[in-house]
Amino acid sequence: MNMKTMHAVLEAVGRQPTFASVDTTWIRVEREAFAPLVHVLVHEHNLPLSLLFGTDDRRERKGFGIHVVLSLDEAHEWLVVSTEVPESDPAYPSVTSSVMAAHWYERLLSDMFGVTPAGHPDPRRLVHHENVPLGTHPLRKDFAWDAKLSHDDVPYPMHHVAGEGVYEIPVGPIHAGIIEPGHFRFNVAGERIITLEGKLFFTHKGVEKLLEGRTPDEAMPFIERVSDDMSPSHALAFCLAVEKLCDAEVPQQARLVRTLLHELERLTMHIHDLSNMAGMGTGYSVAAAQGFRVKEDLVRLSARLLGNRFWRGVIVPGGVARTLLSEERVDVEKTVASVCAEMHALLKVFLVSDGLHERLETTGVLPLETAKAYGALGLPARASGLDRDVRRDHPYAAYLAPELLPRVVTQKAGDVYARYRMRVEELQTTEQVIQKLLPMLSADGFLRMDCQPRDGMALGAVESWRGEILTIVRIKDGKIDRCFPRDPSFCNWALFGELGPGNIVPDFPLCNKSLNLSYSGTDL
Repeated sequence: MNMKTMHAVLEAVGRQPTFASVDTTWIRVEREAFAPLVHVLVHEHNLPLSLLFGTDDRRERKGFGIHVVLSLDEAHEWLVVSTEVPESDPAYPSVTSSVMAAHWYERLLSDMFGVTPAGHPDPRRLVHHENVPLGTHPLRKDFAWDAKLSHDDVPYPMHHVAGEGVYEIPVGPIHAGIIEPGHFRFNVAGERIITLEGKLFFTHKGVEKLLEGRTPDEAMPFIERVSDDMSPSHALAFCLAVEKLCDAEVPQQARLVRTLLHELERLTMHIHDLSNMAGMGTGYSVAAAQGFRVKEDLVRLSARLLGNRFWRGVIVPGGVARTLLSEERVDVEKTVASVCAEMHALLKVFLVSDGLHERLETTGVLPLETAKAYGALGLPARASGLDRDVRRDHPYAAYLAPELLPRVVTQKAGDVYARYRMRVEELQTTEQVIQKLLPMLSADGFLRMDCQPRDGMALGAVESWRGEILTIVRIKDGKIDRCFPRDPSFCNWALFGELGPGNIVPDFPLCNKSLNLSYSGTDL
C-alpha cells in the first residue's frame, strides 16, 4: 500500500469508523483489542503514535476512556482509537510493551486518572514522584482544583549502575541559571557517561484541571502560557481544535496573520538556539553575545507590535484579534531583513570554526530507528532523517496555499551538528515564508468569525519551532470538559537517555541545548 488512505487502513484491520470529521476518524474497540490494534497500526501500517490521553467518563459511561491518536501523514488525516475501562477495574493491557512511544503517556495516565496500563515496563510515577500522596489523581472529575494535599516523602527509585570505578553525578533540580527545575542523574566511568536519567515535573501547574469548565475564550491566557516561548503556536493549535467544533471558516487575512506570527516565533527561537548552542554550549562566547543581540531585535519587534515580547495576544478562536497596519508591516519587513542578514554573516564565521565542529560533530547521536521508536518530534527527529512536518503533512492556516508551504529540511547524521545545520537551513526557509506573506497582508478584510463550539471532541496540530503540538479539546455545554495541550517537549525529554551514554560529561550541555526542551510545556 504505497499511498495510505483511511479507508484502506480500516479495511486492512477490519474496523469500521465510529465517527468521522473533516480530517479525523474515530474508532472504538474493546480494551483487550486496544493494544494489539495499536501495535498493528504502528508496526505494520507505519502510522506514528502521536498522542495517548485519558478522559473521565464515569458520569456518562461508568468508566474512563483511553484514546490513541495516530497520523496518516500522506493522506493528511488522523486516526483516533479509543477504548473504555470500568471504574471498578480501571486497567488495560499496556500499549508501551510493544509501542515505545506510549511510555510517558501511559505513566501520565496512571498518575492523573488512576488507570493502570498493565504490563508497562516502567510503572514508576512520572508526575507525582516523592511528595504527592499515593492515590491522588487530579484529572478525575471529583478532584477539586484547589484541594490541599499533604506531602508524602517517598524517594523516587532512580536507576543505578554498580561496578568498580563507576560513580554518580547528580545535577539539579536547581540550576545555575534561569531555567526551570529538572534533575539529571549521570552514572559515569571517568568522563564517559554510562547511563543518563532525567526526573522532571517539579513545578506542576495544574493547567489541564484549570481549563475545565472554561469557555474557549476564557482558556486563552492559560493556553498562551503553557510555554511562553511558544505562545502563538500553542494558541493556534488550541484554536484549530475549537474551530473544528464551530464549523468556522477562518478568514484568509486571519490565516495570514496567524502564519506570520507563527513564523516570526520560529525565526526568533532558531536565532536563539544557534547562538546558545555555539556560544553557551561550547564557550565560544562571541556567538552568544552577538546572536542574543540579534534575537533581541525580534523580541523588541514583538513588544512594539503587540505590547509583549512573546508574540502573544493576537490568535483567538475564530481568527485573530487584530491585523498589522501598513507601517507595522514595514517594520516587520525591515527588522526581519536586518536580523537575517546579520545572522547569516555571523554564521559564516561560526561555521568555519574548527573548535565548534570538534565539539558538535559526532556528539549526542540520535539514530533514526531510536527517533521512530520514541516518537521523537520536530527538528531533532528531522535531523535524524525522520521526515515529518505538520505544515506539510497536516496543512493549516496559510500553509494550505502551496506557495506558502515551506521546504521541509532534513539531515541524516543525527548528531548535535546536524541539529545545528537544521536550524541554519530552517532560518532560510522561514525568512522566505515571511517575505512571501507580507505582501499578502492587508489592513482591510474580515478577521474573526463567530465561534460557538458544539459539543464534541477535536484535535488541532501545528508544527512549532520545537516540533508538533497536538492539542485535544472536548466541549460539553459550551465549556471545556477536557483539554490536553501536548507540547513536543513531552515526547523528546526521554531522548536524553539515548543521547547521553557514550558521550563525555562536558558534552551533555550541548545535547541539552541542541534539543532545547521546555520544562513548563511538559509539566502541565
